[in-house]
Amino acid sequence: ETPPNPSSTVPFLRDPDYVDRDGLLERVSTKCSIPASRTALVGLGGVGKSQVAIEFSYHVRDQSPDTWVFWVHATNATRIEQSYREIADRVKIPSRKDSEANIYNLVHSWLSDQSKRRWFLILDNLDDYRVLNEVRPTGQDRQESALSRPLLTYLPQSENGSILVTTRSTEVAERFVERSAIIKVQPMDEAHAIALFEKKLGKQSNSKDVAELAGALEFMPLAIVQAAAYISQRAPRSSVQQYLEEFRKSDRKKTSLLNHEAGHLRRDWEAKNSIITTWQISFDHVCQVRASAADLLSLMSFFDRQGIPETLIRCRDLQQKHRKLGGSDVDNEEENDHNTSESTDDDEFEEDILTLRSYSFISANADQITFEMHRLVQLATQLWLVSHARLERWKRQFINNLNFAFPIGNYENWERCQSLFPHAKSAIAQRPGEADSLREWASLLHKAAWYALERGNMNDAEKMSEHAMKAREKIFGRDQKGTLASMAILTSTYRNQGRWDEAEKLEVEVIEMSKSRLGADHPSTLANMANLASTYRTQGRWDEAEKLEVELLETCKTNLGADHLDTLTSMNNLAATYWNQGRWDEAEKLQVEVIETRKTKLGADHPDTVDSIGNLAATYRNQGRWDEAEKLEVEVIETRKTKLGADHPDTVASIGNLASTYSNQGRWDEAEKLEVEVMETRKTNLGADHPDTLTSMNNLAATYWNQGRWDEAEKLQVEVIETRKTKLGADHPDTLGSIGNLVATYWNQGRWDEAEKLQVEVMETRKTRLGAHHPHTLTSMNNLAFTWKSHGRDTDALKLMEECVQLRTQILGPNHPDAVSSSAALSLWQAE
Repeated sequence: ETPPNPSSTVPFLRDPDYVDRDGLLERVSTKCSIPASRTALVGLGGVGKSQVAIEFSYHVRDQSPDTWVFWVHATNATRIEQSYREIADRVKIPSRKDSEANIYNLVHSWLSDQSKRRWFLILDNLDDYRVLNEVRPTGQDRQESALSRPLLTYLPQSENGSILVTTRSTEVAERFVERSAIIKVQPMDEAHAIALFEKKLGKQSNSKDVAELAGALEFMPLAIVQAAAYISQRAPRSSVQQYLEEFRKSDRKKTSLLNHEAGHLRRDWEAKNSIITTWQISFDHVCQVRASAADLLSLMSFFDRQGIPETLIRCRDLQQKHRKLGGSDVDNEEENDHNTSESTDDDEFEEDILTLRSYSFISANADQITFEMHRLVQLATQLWLVSHARLERWKRQFINNLNFAFPIGNYENWERCQSLFPHAKSAIAQRPGEADSLREWASLLHKAAWYALERGNMNDAEKMSEHAMKAREKIFGRDQKGTLASMAILTSTYRNQGRWDEAEKLEVEVIEMSKSRLGADHPSTLANMANLASTYRTQGRWDEAEKLEVELLETCKTNLGADHLDTLTSMNNLAATYWNQGRWDEAEKLQVEVIETRKTKLGADHPDTVDSIGNLAATYRNQGRWDEAEKLEVEVIETRKTKLGADHPDTVASIGNLASTYSNQGRWDEAEKLEVEVMETRKTNLGADHPDTLTSMNNLAATYWNQGRWDEAEKLQVEVIETRKTKLGADHPDTLGSIGNLVATYWNQGRWDEAEKLQVEVMETRKTRLGAHHPHTLTSMNNLAFTWKSHGRDTDALKLMEECVQLRTQILGPNHPDAVSSSAALSLWQAE
């Protein structure tokens, strides 16, 4: 693509009535002109910080048309991601259209590139510093976010550009910029407040009234603009004097309203009461002159304040409209027929929007299909709804509309889910009281939890599925199908968080209730059994997992057919258990069959197909077919980066697998580099004691061992062993593997007595736990034989190695690297 000319992504038109005060624009210009500068505008909500930023953005473009100007909504990580995607589209970054490209790295790299044109970036409404510290989980079952490090690290300090932040918090500003780079934005003085009023209303004959009204509004620009809009719309029947008189009459009403919700309200913002009073007057007036606009504002107040989709508010009741058109419900749940008198006519909607925009309650984004509101306006609107006994009605409508629009969390729906997810998160705090609305709320959170689980966002998945489960249990009972479905998502979340005991306990309960309620062969029952088998597998209880999975596979084949997607999932899971049992030929056979069928049914780049290819690569690696494994692993990594993002848990796992292959190939420096990357990512996203993090530490220790860095290897191995004993148990296969690795380190350090003691312990436990013929058991036999040889126990060593060679040749094949290595050692010993 041809590189575009610099432009601006600022989503707001320039305000012709902007009034500069205290030399704000000049001060911003001075600080932002310094290369790589970071500057912050700090002040109370409604004081005009964003307006200063908007005006300065146009000033930059006026002075330097060759400078890019970027606008980033910084309320939360989701909105930052959306802004970054817009930047990538505007500057036409290659690969930006990949379904789930790591947009943060792409934009960060572009901004850091000195060969690009100069740029100026605005971070608007960075009121919560935790947003920039936020990273998405990654222990995986199915997904996570495209982040592996804090968002802050994706904001470059480049000589090529500068950053301006708007925030209400001095503390947030001081964490992001130097104290000397903070510009305090205060309320206007009287002269500038009067100037703003007169720009909005024209020259007023009674300047005293204007000054008094400005003072009554405490010189807050947002309050002044809204009051002027109210007066202007009612002119000539309204004036500044009449507005001021009405304002003063409502003080008692204002006080009672603030006292009614004072505690809750003040936790969310520290606005002056006069702003709420201004809005109270305006809300009442909008309701009188255009009730449908007031209804629209009421509905919008419950959404995430940014990116409110037109499609969800154009018709006040989406479900009723859908029923009139003869449609059916998205998730086939019962619906509540709510009466509504709002017009759905396009012209009526546009009039409502025009009314709200004229009062500055909302703003239209540049895309013209989404809207924004100040959070303070939303809170004030809800407070107004409480005073008019309308809060529950519009909360219910918000939940119904969003639930109707939010699809299930399947891969095919991810794009739609992503755009609606911030609003679903807002719904968490909107738990309704009545049963019908509670059912809709639970349905919404269930679907959002499903999506969060699929994307690896385990914290949100846990919170949402737990809310959905409890709400459904209250309405329908614990053994109802919907309740069980939400419980199933929660169990998967527990499993991916490494909370296996909790997962197992809940899964067993779900299975028993599902069998009783739905039947043993019901798809939901079978899916829950598959979840339990997966938990058994993660716990190293492979025989129990295999038993369940064989039963599931046969049932799915009989009931659904051999090529049904659920049947393929069962085959894939059984292959994973075979893999853990060291039955790699059986695993390979199933994996190849699953891959071919999934390619046909789903496509080669569908996440499930890619999962299967990754599993086959792991089998090749264990079979010693390292070149074949590497080829597949590289393919999997590239596809997952494109479809899921570079920091998705599955992508991270793929990188770890490639590192293991590099290690097997003796490419230890390459392996180390990848393993360190994977370990740090998992520590950040999952925690230091998560099973996946421990696997990364274990693999890195093995690479240190191969590099002869035995002290470093030992340190990591001891840490992994102790944590695994605590988290998994002393006889878990992963714990035994860690002990076996420490044995090898002791052996190379010449600590043979310690090595022998641990080796015997590991071998005997593996014989009991895994079986005498399991590849891991054979590895223990091989290592113990070497230790005995070093101790001069030649006869014992020779006998044990002969047994090891016989079993490795029989089980792994004579050409497997492990079999070849043991055979070579045996030949040398026999020749002595």
